[in-house]
Amino acid sequence: MEFPKGVPWVRYHGIYKDLKVNIIWPGKDLALGVDSVGTVSSSLVTYASIQALQPDLIINAGTSGGFKAKGACIGDVYIASDVAFHDRRIPIPIFDVYGIGARQTCSTPNLLKALNLKAGKLSTGDSLDMSPHDEAAIVVNDATIKDMEGAAVAYVADILSVPAIFIKAVTDIVDGDKPTAEEFLQNLVAVSAALDNAVTQVVDFISGKCIQEL
Repeated sequence: MEFPKGVPWVRYHGIYKDLKVNIIWPGKDLALGVDSVGTVSSSLVTYASIQALQPDLIINAGTSGGFKAKGACIGDVYIASDVAFHDRRIPIPIFDVYGIGARQTCSTPNLLKALNLKAGKLSTGDSLDMSPHDEAAIVVNDATIKDMEGAAVAYVADILSVPAIFIKAVTDIVDGDKPTAEEFLQNLVAVSAALDNAVTQVVDFISGKCIQEL
């Protein structure tokens, strides 16, 4: 399998237990050298990966902000029960619902119970900070965690009929007293290790099971 020529996307792959695993990373921006974050790059790479690999399941693993008002703490790992956008404002009937793009994720009650992970709603937008408009939309979305990719991955997975699980580790408290960027960078390494451990446990749990058993 090859990605289109010139894209920065990176694929790692191998066999783990009875699973054929592909790890896809959007890579670095070709002009600026920073990680390709956000909904556009994640949508593109999700679409291309599904077309090329025809996966049975997508696991979108990453970091997120969390809301202490919803019980989130630094280092918590969540499985998203629902996803929605908070920065696609289209104030026209029906288009407003389309913009929010609310979706339920693949149900995983047995996985949640076995691994003692938290469940919460995920809200997605293309900004690390949070404007007053975004904050109001996130409250309406009833979100516990906030990221920059999840709902976009869910959209692509949904239209191509691939189940998707969203595993998010909390790097910063959005409604806390520290600047988001500062807290994110301060906690990124430690929280990434917690995410790594959680994803490994999830993959171990999935091994030997069908989607309905999750």
